[in-house]
Amino acid sequence: MKALTTESALKSVKEYFLMSVGMLLYSFAWIGCILPARGVGGGAAGLSLVLCHAIQEWLGVSIQIGTMVFIINGILLLFAGFIVGWNFGVKTVFCVIVISLGMNFWQSVLPAGDFLHLERILSIILGGILAGIGVAMCFMQGGSTGGTDIAAMIINKYRTVSYGKIVIYSDFVIIGSSMLVGFHIDTVIYGYVMTAVFGYTVDMIMSGNQQSSQVMIVTHDYEKMADAIAQNVHRGVTLIDSEGWYSKKASKIVMVVCRKRETAMILKFVKTIDPDAFMTVGSVMGVYGKGFQAFTK
Repeated sequence: MKALTTESALKSVKEYFLMSVGMLLYSFAWIGCILPARGVGGGAAGLSLVLCHAIQEWLGVSIQIGTMVFIINGILLLFAGFIVGWNFGVKTVFCVIVISLGMNFWQSVLPAGDFLHLERILSIILGGILAGIGVAMCFMQGGSTGGTDIAAMIINKYRTVSYGKIVIYSDFVIIGSSMLVGFHIDTVIYGYVMTAVFGYTVDMIMSGNQQSSQVMIVTHDYEKMADAIAQNVHRGVTLIDSEGWYSKKASKIVMVVCRKRETAMILKFVKTIDPDAFMTVGSVMGVYGKGFQAFTK
């Protein structure tokens, strides 16, 4: 067991603080933007909104969304604990509690109705952006919002299904089911718009600033090509042994990992030095090391 140091304690405090801010921002997005715009979404929050509306319509009982989020996640956590073990982490439980409390808090302090006075589509888009920022802040600190994450653990216990498919299928069903409890088709459409904006925002924050290009250049003039890139683009170059299957001639492949914005400059040098060069450009993310992102301690 690692000894508790001041550095590790401050790091933990920072992580939990940022997760709290992220979850409060996520809950505000739902209560302050999506709910007033009569929107819906996926995940535990979207399912809670549908269930709360159904209970209100059918039984006349009003339940706060945050309370329903806590109930749904609590049930999922219990199932996950008995099925896959109790190793889903303290941060997941912490985030679930903060989301639930945050939603109830915003629902009690924010004025009823569309207090932002935005067009419906703008309110939905703003909600998706704010929710995406909040969830990305949580993910970057190693946290989890529960809901679909817990369901994915349970499903993958018995069958291997990608996380992306589970999210897409569950969100599609949850948003579509809103029509069964009194929501109209426009709500479903706005729900899919919000989900798309939410997912794009999370992806951009999580990987947008880390995305780089991996350029593979097949050329006979590899020495001149490597020198030009190293001296002008100031990026490290790696030479990989290769052999043309048709020509049976040994050569080198010039490999460069660079920022997206530097790709066009490399293409220019390739065209200038060897117009007949064969080149592939692929997107990579999470490039760690000198000149890129530092390794996480």
